[in-house]
Amino acid sequence: MVDGPLAIRMQRLKAAREGSTGREIITLPLLAARLAGGFVAPVATDNLYPAIQAALAAGGFRDLGRVSSLPGMPRAVLQSLTAIWRADIDLSSLPQHVGRFADLCLLETRIRERLPASRMLPRDLRDAAQARSSFCGSLLGPVTLEGIVEIDAVWRPLLNEIARFTELSWNVPAPTEEQAWFKGAIRRQPATPPATFSAETSADPKSEVVEALRWVRRLLSSGKANAEDIGIAATSTTDWDDHFLAYANSAGLPLHFSHGIPALSTPDGQACAALADVLTTGLSQERIWRLIRRLPPRPFAGALSKDWFAGIPRGAGLRTLEQWREALIAARSHRADDMAAEDALLPILELLARGPEAGEEAGRLLLSGASLAMWNEALRSAPPHAVSLSLQAMRVRDGRDPANSVVWCPASHLAASPRPFTRLLGLTSRSWPRLENDDPLIPHHLLDRQTLHGLTTADRDRRHFEVICSGTREHLILSRPQRNAKGSILSPSALYPANELVHKRDRIPEHAFSEADRLLARPRDAGALEHVRQSQSCWRDWQWDEKLTRHDGSVAADHPAILAALARTQSTTSLQRLLRDPLGYVWRYALGWRSIRLEGEPLQLDPIAFGELVHELIAGAITRLEPMPSFARANADEIEAAIAGASSKVLASWPLQRSVPPAILWQHTVKEAARRTAKGLACDDPTRADTRSWSEVPFGQEMRTGGEWPWDETVKVPIEQAGLLFGGRIDRLDIRASGDGAQITDYKSIKPPPKSQRITLGQGRELQRVLYAMAVRILLPEIRTIVTRLIYLADEPAKFELKGDDLDAAVAEANTYLVAAVQILRSGRIAPRSEQDAVYDDMRLALPADRESYLRRKATDFRAASQKLGKLWYSSK
Repeated sequence: MVDGPLAIRMQRLKAAREGSTGREIITLPLLAARLAGGFVAPVATDNLYPAIQAALAAGGFRDLGRVSSLPGMPRAVLQSLTAIWRADIDLSSLPQHVGRFADLCLLETRIRERLPASRMLPRDLRDAAQARSSFCGSLLGPVTLEGIVEIDAVWRPLLNEIARFTELSWNVPAPTEEQAWFKGAIRRQPATPPATFSAETSADPKSEVVEALRWVRRLLSSGKANAEDIGIAATSTTDWDDHFLAYANSAGLPLHFSHGIPALSTPDGQACAALADVLTTGLSQERIWRLIRRLPPRPFAGALSKDWFAGIPRGAGLRTLEQWREALIAARSHRADDMAAEDALLPILELLARGPEAGEEAGRLLLSGASLAMWNEALRSAPPHAVSLSLQAMRVRDGRDPANSVVWCPASHLAASPRPFTRLLGLTSRSWPRLENDDPLIPHHLLDRQTLHGLTTADRDRRHFEVICSGTREHLILSRPQRNAKGSILSPSALYPANELVHKRDRIPEHAFSEADRLLARPRDAGALEHVRQSQSCWRDWQWDEKLTRHDGSVAADHPAILAALARTQSTTSLQRLLRDPLGYVWRYALGWRSIRLEGEPLQLDPIAFGELVHELIAGAITRLEPMPSFARANADEIEAAIAGASSKVLASWPLQRSVPPAILWQHTVKEAARRTAKGLACDDPTRADTRSWSEVPFGQEMRTGGEWPWDETVKVPIEQAGLLFGGRIDRLDIRASGDGAQITDYKSIKPPPKSQRITLGQGRELQRVLYAMAVRILLPEIRTIVTRLIYLADEPAKFELKGDDLDAAVAEANTYLVAAVQILRSGRIAPRSEQDAVYDDMRLALPADRESYLRRKATDFRAASQKLGKLWYSSK
């Protein structure tokens, strides 16, 4: 008989190597089940959790009624009852006038009634086995307890009964206390101190893991030890688990977690987590994508058509079942089988939309194998709405065999099966030994801790420490961190020796545990790698060279990639970036870099998206009024009705195209956009009744849209001096019926810049209306008078106009700066722009972390490279 998962597997290996055909390795509960007979087995959590949940749901409690429905209650009840059963305490013998004891007694009775006949509680199983102890001679034969440090009180009477009818011996690991209650033969193992002993200090738990794996690699590579001879342990493994899991996998080391790895670190666990996220948080396109990508092929994911997502905008939020239904209907023409995806997906979405209560059915329809077993276990241990918490605490086997692996485990596991080479982690005053905590339902003032647990946690940790030390024959290392993961200073444990070796975080190790660790320790080897040489060269150019270098933006003159970017049809956005940030233009349009947009589920639209919303409402309102009754002749009520119609359309259409705020906030956002739209359209001067208005007027497009426009929308507008072609969409265009006058309007949903008496190019930000004027002059040469307006809609609308000589000067100035920007790009001397007033730079990650110091250090050469645009950037107009 052994105790713990590590001991049972190592003893089975030992029996196999010795060829002991008749030997069976079991635990105390399994031994009791064998004596009890009748296909009886110890009760496990798959039976206990449903029974506990049913017992709690029945109600009728005196003290636990207010908390019986809380998510963590099944786990707390199991923990408390397990302590009661292990201590061999009869709940009915405790004072029943104490409400807590009466409730626990009631729970135990209900649990017993709901268990299958083949599953028995520990005390019931012990009594059933004890009644048949006379058969143990033929059923068991000689019994040996191997490596067991402490035996729970519930099993002691059974062992003494077994000693009456068969040979019973206990190989007690040294040093342990006298076991006066035990009536079998006790064989004390001699205490053998390790051949070598040392103590080491590291910076934090992560550094402890690094040093431990370096030690493992040194032992394995030197041939001093096999993997099965090495053990690493701590009293509680939580602080080190994630680091061991990541580093051991990257290093390819055979590391076995005897206590299991976190379920969420496995693909099956991630499938369960994705399902829990959808059920508890609600539908969204991102969550459904995540779920379908992680589901096992059977029973659902493999049957779903491969083009189920075709035609659905990836930016759409899709947070309701109705939105999913509309999106799938709209995308039918993009799928090979237009109905297959709807027939398969909509019933599942309808089920998921029901929320956590549909968890069991959803698991059965979407999961299989290990993922389904994991999901069912999570539902058993917690209510459906708390299944995510249950999954976080769940652990599963790692698939390795301790017979050919280094073991990482709790100290209790290693004490039951010591190894010749041992390393103990976390020897701080908080961990070795740990502090005693109250039972969740039976605090110390109700029942003495020693009565409930026998040994205190501190005494048990000390005993495990002593057993491990005496069982380590070759090399024992004690390790402690100086600080915890949050940076707090930790004091050493009372078990930690005075003499220690301090490992600095940046030290050069004797033996690296992985390729990355080796390169970090040997800079000369790392420097031989091409990508490392490139990064070092970049750092030197950034940090020490005050000139414009190839890592700052300098390229060959007339570089083919830049010429190709300039030859494409430009948009007003790309031309604005060309003027404002030539290097950013190269990154975006020559190299094709794109920043990742982390939209998630916004609570409000960002300024760019809100501006697009206002523009769409303006376009929708004007479209509804043209050609009849026409915007120029419409009264206030007609304009208000047009804005309301456009708002209704946007309310329904945007959630099918992009991520928007939750429903109530989304309605408020559209109302605010409609308010600004109404103010913007109402701020116009009286317009002649024969004026025709258009919105979002395209030009320079690749294909015809089929709309009624004042020109051919496929014609591209040239900027001859700069050698550029551009196209775009004009926010609003008004043309007199006589065809001799036009008014261009560019709307901004924000406030005007502070202290702005006049805005022309706005340092390159307000280039659109000037470009639109250039386009109208070329596309409609018969128009003699052009007025271009810039209207800011936030608060009270502010209007800035350009016409006549001012407009001509602005067009000439824009042409001059565009020519200068093209010359800078073609010259190859392209420098980052120091923009102090930028609210957000989506290419910020491509520049050094200390951007301000970097720009200040190279300011002279950067300013010289961008001299032709300096007047624009620092102008107040």
